[in-house]
Order: sequence, then C-alpha cells, then structure tokens
Amino acid sequence: MTGAIFGTRIIAAPMAGGTSTSRFVQAVHHAGGVGFLAAGYKGVAAMEAEIREVRSAGARFGMNLFVPDRAQLNPPAPVRAALEDYRRSLEPDARRYGVSLPELRLDDDDEWQGKVDALLADPVEFVSFTFGLPEQDEVRAFKRAGSMVIATVTSKAEALLAVERGADVVAVQHGSAGGHSGAFLAPGSAASPTHRTTAELVAEVRAAVGVPLVAAGGIMDSAGLDSVLAAGATAAQLGTAFVRSDESGARQLHKDALASPVFTDTRLTRAFTGRQARALGNSFARDHEDAPEGYPAIHHLTAPIRAAAAAAGDAERLNLWAGTGWRQAAAGPVSAIMAGLLAGSKLS
Repeated sequence: MTGAIFGTRIIAAPMAGGTSTSRFVQAVHHAGGVGFLAAGYKGVAAMEAEIREVRSAGARFGMNLFVPDRAQLNPPAPVRAALEDYRRSLEPDARRYGVSLPELRLDDDDEWQGKVDALLADPVEFVSFTFGLPEQDEVRAFKRAGSMVIATVTSKAEALLAVERGADVVAVQHGSAGGHSGAFLAPGSAASPTHRTTAELVAEVRAAVGVPLVAAGGIMDSAGLDSVLAAGATAAQLGTAFVRSDESGARQLHKDALASPVFTDTRLTRAFTGRQARALGNSFARDHEDAPEGYPAIHHLTAPIRAAAAAAGDAERLNLWAGTGWRQAAAGPVSAIMAGLLAGSKLS
C-alpha cells in the first residue's frame, strides 16, 4: 500500500481546543504533509471560517468532527447524581482561582447537525470522525458530496463496524496516543490496551479489513513511522510530535510542560472532560482519579478552572494532553520537525 491516497506518509492529527489552527495546517501542507482542522468545541461559523482560510491558501486538509454520544446527552438519574458529586468535588479548585462553576450542562452535541449540513453543502477533501461513527446514510451523503470518510477506531471490532458503515479509511488509534481516546464500543478499553505497540494493533486491523489504514499513537520518529508502515498502514497520524512546533496553537504553558523535567509520566484520565484522555500526570489528574464518565458535561464543568489555571501559569491544573513519547517532542518550525521524521525513514 502506498501513500497515494494522501500524497504523503505524514498526517498531522486534528487537535481540538486551539492547537490545530489554520496556520498550523498550512505549515504542515507546505512541509509535505496533510493537516486536519478540528471542529470540536467550535461553532459552525468558526469551522467554516477556518475552512475558507486554509482553502484560500491552497493547502490540502481535512476536517475532524466529534460524534455525539446520545446516551451521555440524556443520562439516567444515577449518572446525573455522579456528575453532581463531581461538580462538588471541583469546588476547592474553583475557590483556588476565584471562579464559579457552571451548572451541569447535558445538552451539548457540538452542533453536530449544523456541521454535517455545512460540510455536505461545501465539502472538504477528507472528513474524519472520532468518539463514534456517523450513521450509514450520513456516510453515504459525505461520499456522494466527494469527501473521503475516515473513521477513528481503537480495536478490530470498531474497525469492522466502521467498514460496515462505509468508511473509506480507518484511523487506528493505539492507547499510547495523546489526548482523547476515540473508543466507542468498549469504554475504558484504552486504559489497558491489549497490544503493546501501535504497529501490533495496526497489523491486527490490517488482517481484518481491506480499506487503507492510518496509524496513530506514540509515533515520534522515523523508526516509529517505519514500524507502522511495515505493519500495513498507508500513513501515520502524529499529534504530540507537533504540539511544540512554532505554528502550533497550543498554549506556551503546554509546550513548556512537554519539555519540563517536572512531569515524569502520562496517564489516562477523565478528570478534565469526562472522557478518557492521555495527559501528563499533574496534580489535577491525581486529585481527581475517580472522575466519572460524562463527556462533554465534565468538559464544561472544568472549563473555568482550566482557563484560570492557564491565565495563572499553573500547569498543575491544566489538561496537558500528551502521548507516551512526549519526551521526544521537539520545538521549532513544522518543516524542521517533518524533515526530522522523514530523515531516517526507509519506507516513506
């Protein structure tokens, strides 16, 4: 399998929350990769504005959408009670910064239908999904509009369902990946991955499905790139490797934390958003190890705390998303990081 689909072996992961800016995606394109914008946490208008900006620059790109979990938007009483308990547990953090906690919000579907409608009316080359799969008729509509559909999966079972739904490409995410797990069939499975490496997971999925694969998780250098290509991936999707880049929109506090000796591990945590995500192990993650499942309700609860921590320069209370290879994340322009990734590759 060649990299002909994307014209490159390197894809920059969609990193929601401000990291994957239009400037960053353009830099990835000019360095020879393909970048993905992230629609998560944005309104439809903001998503459309980013598309116009990148398109006007002549860059190839994709757009990533969060698939809402309807069960989380209308949880049963015991789940609501657990979320209220967690809200109360956050009160000391709120007092630390003098901020107020919002009331519990359970109606946020990330403007799903509006984004789907906008992308069908004005299609992009690649559209990817995480946290779940779009319905089969939605997949068909995207394909009719001319978009290539990419589904994020974390297991063979999820990959099989994605292909059944009609996905053109499957992005195989290992538990070593930074940020949110895309798992949707078996919540929590990313906490104890059965495959030691991303390449092992890719090889299992490769044997089960016939569509092209993109590998994600812990890929930080040419050796990691070659390992997933040899296992059957057509391209590698990297996020943490680019977070410290000059063009990345990540907070400087986050960039500095990735290079700080203060942080010695990464861990999967629901503390910040209510969904499993891999981050540097800081005091907030340790203090709230028992955070319940509840995305995006917990995301909204912790938002003022995270904003205040960022303003105060307090990395111990901020969501510092990072994959297990975070120590290899380099500072500098995207072009230099990309060149370093490709320099020793034998397969790219």
